[in-house]
Amino acid sequence: MKKTLYQKIYDSHLIKKDKENSILYIDLHLIHEVTSPQAFHGLKIKNRHVRRPDKTFATMDHNVSTTEKNINASGKMAKIQMQELIKNCKKEKIPLYDILHKNQGIIHVIAPEQGMILPGTTVVCGDSHTSTNGAFGALSFGIGTSEVEHVLATQTIQQKKFKNMKIKITGKLQKGVMAKDVILYVIKKVGSSGGIGYVIEFCGNVIKKFTMEQRMTVCNMAIEMGAKSGIIAPDQITFNYLKKKKFSPKGKDWIKSLKFWKTLKSDKDSCFDKTISLNIDNLTPQITWGTNLDQIISINKKTPKIENFKKNIQKSIKKSFSYMGISPNSSLKKIKINKVFIGSCTNSRIEDLREVAKIVKGKRVHKNVQAIIVPGSNQVKLTAEKEKLHEIFIESGFEWRYSGCSMCLGMNKDRLKEKERCASTSNRNFEGRQGRGGRTHLMSPSMAAASAIFGHFIDVRKLY
Repeated sequence: MKKTLYQKIYDSHLIKKDKENSILYIDLHLIHEVTSPQAFHGLKIKNRHVRRPDKTFATMDHNVSTTEKNINASGKMAKIQMQELIKNCKKEKIPLYDILHKNQGIIHVIAPEQGMILPGTTVVCGDSHTSTNGAFGALSFGIGTSEVEHVLATQTIQQKKFKNMKIKITGKLQKGVMAKDVILYVIKKVGSSGGIGYVIEFCGNVIKKFTMEQRMTVCNMAIEMGAKSGIIAPDQITFNYLKKKKFSPKGKDWIKSLKFWKTLKSDKDSCFDKTISLNIDNLTPQITWGTNLDQIISINKKTPKIENFKKNIQKSIKKSFSYMGISPNSSLKKIKINKVFIGSCTNSRIEDLREVAKIVKGKRVHKNVQAIIVPGSNQVKLTAEKEKLHEIFIESGFEWRYSGCSMCLGMNKDRLKEKERCASTSNRNFEGRQGRGGRTHLMSPSMAAASAIFGHFIDVRKLY
């Protein structure tokens, strides 16, 4: 029987096959300080231990301070969560990159950069954007806290088989258009609920040419279409990235692994439940205007008219416009911003920062804008500093921070105030996502950088 890549990985990890209660073996379980304390407490009251601490890995990212490398600087609740993670990892002998570790960072950044994510494996984490790791040809998805407990206890998870969608992206990117623009455009076309019930395989010549960091950006936001995860078949670009990483196979194991990895692709005549083809030859920089991921336009287009929407959703559309403080049928260009956030598990890697540096070099952040750059890991920070990128950022007026999730989710001290408008490279624009009453516009790192310089939204292509 011909199989898709998703079906191959799912079937090879199937322990118990059942229409409603199939059980999958998990190769790697990633944990952090926010969704793990309750799970460990559940183990404690049941007198259970972590079954495979060698297949579990922890870091601190969501609640850490990005202004100080200090557990006391993150707030009372965050301190408790981090202390609990330290205690639980020590007790269960789980490796931990704590706030002071040289490799600390956002879990979806450090796991790939350390070579933990390998093609053909199953990976879970108590965070929805675990789909990022699908860029390596891994079946990787987010789980809830009760599921975190189950994986800790059994190294398995109950998981039904999802439908499979193929999204083929063809064409050639224009200068100034990034992977973030591609995935925002895909979400606009498919819809924020168009991926519900699916694992999405991304393919096409655009994906094939993308670097691993670009592929991670694409898979990171598959969840924003409602999909369980995104996945991309591994190829030579994948193998080159993984070679000589800390946790990658070595010697004979590398040769053996490589042979297996090369088989990880959808069979020629495998059947997908749905196929979508998109050409991006004429794609321009994208930006969200509203409060969900359906509400995206090209920077040089006007926001939609209320009457363009079906009557049953016009009320929610009006609410989005009202919350964001913008008008229907209007341009977003020249709309003033208060803050710029460049970071998150979507766009905080070294390639993102290099692109930002190209835009801001020799320029100054607008006097009315607070702009922060938060590297996704300490290793990204060190690399940027080795390349002197941080000097460009600081001279331009950006705040150069320590690694962490920062303003992506408004859970830590980096938050928007009510009605503050932010140009953000993160992945969600929901009401209150970056702080109560805050207004978030999602875009690429280069677009956010340009907005910081001008103090309002512009088409970044004018700076190339």
